[in-house]
Amino acid sequence: MPALTTKNNTILVTGANGFVASWVIDTLLKRGYTVRAAVRTEVKGQYILEQFKSYSETGKIQVVAVGDIAKETAFDDAVKDVDGIIHTASPVHLGSGEPSEIIEPAVNGTLGILKSALKFGVSVKRIIVTSSCAAVKERQETRTNIDETSWNESSIVECEEKGKNAHPLDMYSASKTIAEKRAWEFVAEHASEIKWDFVVITPPWIFGPPLQEVTSVETLNSSNMYWYKAVFEGNFFGANPETDPAHGWIDVRDAAEAHARALEEPTAGGERIIVCAGSPWVWQDFCDISQGIDPKIHSIGNTFNTAKEHSILGLEYRTMKKMTDDTLAYITKKGW
Repeated sequence: MPALTTKNNTILVTGANGFVASWVIDTLLKRGYTVRAAVRTEVKGQYILEQFKSYSETGKIQVVAVGDIAKETAFDDAVKDVDGIIHTASPVHLGSGEPSEIIEPAVNGTLGILKSALKFGVSVKRIIVTSSCAAVKERQETRTNIDETSWNESSIVECEEKGKNAHPLDMYSASKTIAEKRAWEFVAEHASEIKWDFVVITPPWIFGPPLQEVTSVETLNSSNMYWYKAVFEGNFFGANPETDPAHGWIDVRDAAEAHARALEEPTAGGERIIVCAGSPWVWQDFCDISQGIDPKIHSIGNTFNTAKEHSILGLEYRTMKKMTDDTLAYITKKGW
């Protein structure tokens, strides 16, 4: 299947001012790629140009404003003359009223970029979509050895049955599950027309030092906000820090590396790949590490099977201590 075999390529990165996308851009630029950074408005792109000033001055990064990503034609111009696409743009918040408020933008944005690539992305060789382990594991279950064949169906049912009374995490999970399912369906339906191949990266909780614009603790991305509240304030939002969330985690820089390798590795084409540095973890782990205490080994909780990732991408993950130390250094530098 098609893969990018030369660094003399242009990659479109959506949601470019986001937590994951910022590190994806950094990783691609350091590899020698040219990046087209898609944001909703030109104002949101100014920080990116300043952040990567040495690259913007040489034309290695350009910003394109696409407006509302839920609009079907939003990416029509952005996909032209690019060789690869990494689609990270999707709502990541837990403040929805109705499930549709988070599900529809996620689905429409993902399908929109695929439709644009089909119509106008004549030079595109590979498209990567950032999904989530929220689309893999049902929220209230505890399982071991969860792999890429699993899907979170229960969150969809929860949203259908309870509407605005569904748990916010189920709304988010449903948005990721439905968006990814619809994407695979689109690729299958248009297989005879498509000249590019398709990869999905599914990370669990993503933590680490931000590279995107952050002006205060309140403007941290959601996962880092939870991390900060847990480590610095002892606020676990009603969860038990000794047992929750018993899930997987990954450093944002490793998640970014996974996306870059997925562009380049031929055998990644057509695959859904879980990327996870460790599982299960609980909030107390990060609290302990931040105090110089080794975390406990947990025998109960969800575990993710990363055999496919090791075989295809071969990532070497940062440790929980390395991620924690670097995030603490970032926070110290910010003066928080």
